[in-house]
Amino acid sequence: MRKMQEILRLLWHLGIGVRDTARACSVSHSTVLEYQRRAAEAELCWEQVKEMDSGTLERRLFPREAAEPSRPLPKWLEIYRELKRPGVTLQLLWEEYKETHPEGYQYSRFCELYGGWRRKLDLSMRQEHKAGEKLFVDYCGQTVPVTDPKTGQSRCAEIFVAVLGASNYSYAEATWTQDLENWIGSHVRTFEFLGGVTSLVVPDNLKSGVSKACRYEPDLNPTYQELASHYGTAVIPARVRKPKDKAKVEVGVQVVERWILARLRNREFFSLGELNATIRELLERLNSRPFQKLEGCRRSHFEALDQPALKPLPRERFEPAEWRKVRVRPDYHVEVDGHFYSVPYQLVGQEMEVRVTATAVECLHGGQRVACHVYSAEQGKSTTLREHMPRAHRHYAEWTPQRLVTWAQETGPSTAEVVEGILISRAHPHQGFHSCLGLRRLAQRYGPDRLEAACLRALRIRGLSYKSIRSILERGLDRQDPPGETPSPPPIEHGNVRGAAYYQSSPSSQGGVP
Repeated sequence: MRKMQEILRLLWHLGIGVRDTARACSVSHSTVLEYQRRAAEAELCWEQVKEMDSGTLERRLFPREAAEPSRPLPKWLEIYRELKRPGVTLQLLWEEYKETHPEGYQYSRFCELYGGWRRKLDLSMRQEHKAGEKLFVDYCGQTVPVTDPKTGQSRCAEIFVAVLGASNYSYAEATWTQDLENWIGSHVRTFEFLGGVTSLVVPDNLKSGVSKACRYEPDLNPTYQELASHYGTAVIPARVRKPKDKAKVEVGVQVVERWILARLRNREFFSLGELNATIRELLERLNSRPFQKLEGCRRSHFEALDQPALKPLPRERFEPAEWRKVRVRPDYHVEVDGHFYSVPYQLVGQEMEVRVTATAVECLHGGQRVACHVYSAEQGKSTTLREHMPRAHRHYAEWTPQRLVTWAQETGPSTAEVVEGILISRAHPHQGFHSCLGLRRLAQRYGPDRLEAACLRALRIRGLSYKSIRSILERGLDRQDPPGETPSPPPIEHGNVRGAAYYQSSPSSQGGVP
């Protein structure tokens, strides 16, 4: 349902057409029209929609459909294929579906859902090259080797290319890989090179940009979609095996390979920065090179056509984020890169999305943010917020060894001595933590005065443990006089007793054996 808001943003805020909006959001144009109609009937505007969460917008647009119970969906692609076989009807396939899923949809709803799925296959796309409208992006097939000056080993760098539709103004740069981080970074640097943003971006079905390639309904990578929202643009991937959808960049790649990469074939580079500096010099020459059959060059056409029509850059540079799906552990934490972050304990066992940046970790459930933490690279450690804990855990977390010592001192000197003795006697203070919490529970049950008396008796008999003090209280021994310290026996005076001084004298004074 996140696509509802995106569709209305493209239609109302950016003024993009219905079919281009359908391509950008991976839905049919009839679905776009349906959302537009329902939003108009609900008397909504973009200022209202952008402040709504996905659940509220869904209830406004689909008041009855949102309440429909979730039921198992048939595998529409298999049904589509089975209908091509002789004698197979939709009625027969529905009966087989009901045998497997008795709680499934009835026949009329089954046919309605299949019809909606079938209409999504009827997508089309028109190529237009209006000023400032489309930016085509892709990678070259060729790579450039870069030599490590320390080891002498060579590593191939990928070449990213972007071309504007109206002026053919081009941008190129080298990156180590085609992964998500480099893909997003290349887009950011392209917009900064152009000094503005186009209305549409047309990429190939690269895995970093398109999570699931499909001729009719490609699914964009969430990070790539977030970049488009940040810059106020829309992404319309080219159809699979349809190079004409991105003919501009196909030609642009060819030009970059012939005009730039061919000139670098005999040069050796020792860093990516050195390679990009050379590419930038040749790129300036390429954009200033006169057209053969037209007046002017790419730069002059850019300044006259595309540049005035570009949207301004946002104030803040886009911070790339990685989206992941995680499940909440029984201890109400989720794991991200070996570190554990807390979420509200009510979400234990639920699946949620996590947005990870270089500085923050955001946890989202049902499209709403439920937790936000500072990113930590500490392996095996955890970051826990108090408000995410259940009440019992929150109460337990409030007690620390230092606070227990303070409580014991307020109860009495014997209790304080026992608590400190328990904490010191363990290898780590936290090992005696539970014993001290047990003493506090005994104080609530028997009262602080009786606990103080029991601790005094425990000190005399050297029984510094929770079980010993509990036994004293249960048997009422705390009400008896505590045992005194055992006195030392008096010294024995006798003529045959030499005494301790005898053994401290020199051997010569003790008398040897004759």
